[in-house]
Amino acid sequence: MISNIEKLIRKYVLLNAIKHDGKPSVKAVIGKVIAENPELKKSIKEVLNKVEEICNVISKLSIEEQEEMLRKEFSEVLIEKRKREEERKLPPLPNADKYEEIRTRFAPNPDSVLHLGSARAIILSHDYARMYNGKFILRFEDTDPRLKRANLIFYNYIREDLRWLNCKWDEEYIQSDRLELYYKVARELIERGGGYVCTCPKDRFRELIASSKPCPCRNLSIGAHLDRWEKMLNGTYDEEEAVLRVKTDLHHPNPAVRDWPAMRIIDPEKHPHPRKGKRYRVWPLYNMAAIPCTSFPS
Repeated sequence: MISNIEKLIRKYVLLNAIKHDGKPSVKAVIGKVIAENPELKKSIKEVLNKVEEICNVISKLSIEEQEEMLRKEFSEVLIEKRKREEERKLPPLPNADKYEEIRTRFAPNPDSVLHLGSARAIILSHDYARMYNGKFILRFEDTDPRLKRANLIFYNYIREDLRWLNCKWDEEYIQSDRLELYYKVARELIERGGGYVCTCPKDRFRELIASSKPCPCRNLSIGAHLDRWEKMLNGTYDEEEAVLRVKTDLHHPNPAVRDWPAMRIIDPEKHPHPRKGKRYRVWPLYNMAAIPCTSFPS
């Protein structure tokens, strides 16, 4: 006849095995057993031997056999587990029915390892995408080789962390691979009169924009701005000598929105990109890098 202690151990071995592809962890099981029955600390060696013995037996079974054993011996555990899962259900997204497809994203800068806050964002984004049969996107934001320089090792570290969290992504984008797309969109923006290249000193531009006044560059011809754009690309302008701005409402209540900067120059000799080297010298800022379109609508 199985003792109460052995039954307790079997329960946690089976639960742990099913959670980890059929391979239970002795350390994890010991922690659970002692937490439920602290008195067992007094005979920890005997308990450890029994856990190792049961782990060895259970690990030789298929996952299907482990699941069947759990259902037969510990059906109450599965019922309680289902109840907890139902209680932890995500609340519905507002207005989700207005969209053809729900697409969520996790967009790390690969300049460091992830942290707990990242894990929360990953799981919520992934689970909402699955809840609505949508797409979960992994997008690497690596377009600032000067202040937030990416490191090659962190791209894979981040991918490994998502796999460890069981959050498989459906599509992956690396923004530094999309520079030609940003250049195409930037040129189209200028040609449509929606963007311009500003060469004003920062302080002077801030003074004008704070007063809701246009800078002298704003109303130059499209041809003049296309010429300036080429000079940004070919190295005529240096860092902080020119920036591509998007024309917006100069009377917008938030000054940061007024003619916001879209593309700036970063010296590739001083700040080569870890993936692109010295190939590019004009890089998008966040609002430009995150746009979902491939071109502007007609």
